[in-house]
Amino acid sequence: MSINLELPKKLHVTVDQAHQAAAEIFRPISRKYDLREHDYPVELDTLASLYDGLSETGQAGAGADGGRSQEKKQKPKTDGAVVNGGNMQSVVNVIETSWGDVGLMLSIPYQGLGNSAIAAVATDEQLERFGKVWAAMAITEPGFGSDSAAVSTTATLDGDEYVINGEKIYVTAGSRATHIVVWATVDKSAGRAAIKSFVVPRTHPGVTVERLEHKLGIKVSDTAAIRFENCRIPKENLLGSPEVDTKKGFGGVMQTFDNTRPLVAGMAVGVTRAALEELRRILDEAGIEVDYDRPAADQHAAAAEFLRMEADFEAAYLHTMRAAWMADNKKPNSTEASMSKAKAGRTATDVTNKVVELTGTLGYSERLLVEKWARDSKILDIFEGTQQIQNLIIARRVLNKSSAELK
Repeated sequence: MSINLELPKKLHVTVDQAHQAAAEIFRPISRKYDLREHDYPVELDTLASLYDGLSETGQAGAGADGGRSQEKKQKPKTDGAVVNGGNMQSVVNVIETSWGDVGLMLSIPYQGLGNSAIAAVATDEQLERFGKVWAAMAITEPGFGSDSAAVSTTATLDGDEYVINGEKIYVTAGSRATHIVVWATVDKSAGRAAIKSFVVPRTHPGVTVERLEHKLGIKVSDTAAIRFENCRIPKENLLGSPEVDTKKGFGGVMQTFDNTRPLVAGMAVGVTRAALEELRRILDEAGIEVDYDRPAADQHAAAAEFLRMEADFEAAYLHTMRAAWMADNKKPNSTEASMSKAKAGRTATDVTNKVVELTGTLGYSERLLVEKWARDSKILDIFEGTQQIQNLIIARRVLNKSSAELK
């Protein structure tokens, strides 16, 4: 079976639009907001309005519904047909905008990670209700990080409402988003199967933004700690099915990660490409040639490092596109989503730090954005599941082991 590695023509417009936004809006203000942590980048309001308009006409790469609207507009898939839909469109958009600035990309109104969570598990009726919200995603708690099954926030059914109690930390866009997708357990005795996701308006009674974090990177993106105290929401705000299916286990809510992990991988791919392009420019100015027709061992040490890193970048990119393509074509992609996240996250941190090293004092200073990309890239190997968690998931899938058998 032949494989076509070229980007589908229908996505070229998305790439061009996103790259233009990254080059003309993101890059010029990147350092400005890196130095002004927690300031809202007002320049993004115009971009958000543009994206919303393009999304309505089926042209935008990352609509507020995580690409679900694009899937609705596609013709029904016939046997053997290949679909390049909302997931791939969102990923290529994320790659280009993250090339500009990943923190600013995470700050675009109505483009939150919670929107992808809604697209992953919401019913058609919920998609209609929540299709135009800006949704952050709240998973991590003070007592756990990547072990999402350890959720202790509770959602107790009381008549026609769920009462949510608990605390969430490191919520990206938590103080800016209009809504928050909260992971909570409806029955602690039922374990993982009882963990559900709920859509909660940020200004709802019982929701308190406790603080904003000061961070190593992506400083323009707000990261909040949020407390839920007797927060009552309609039971219809539970995403997907309310049934606790112990046979299905954690699978329902984990579908969220099958959508969002390729997006985070796309962020890492974008930052990596930015760093490699800057390094190539500096090598050219220094008269160091990168020759693809000669073995790396026969070239300048810096050129050899560039070739190594570029190969890792290509692998990360292809992993990411594969995971997104599988999602569009309704193929189980949990393994591939974790592979893309693991490979791209590791590559981004390796490449950006190596570029700082190779560019020396210039790269370590604030004269270039290289040192910023190195700081920004670290989070891409942490949130949505750390490198270690991704490797564990991949090992379980490859070896056909359960979480109880392989910890």
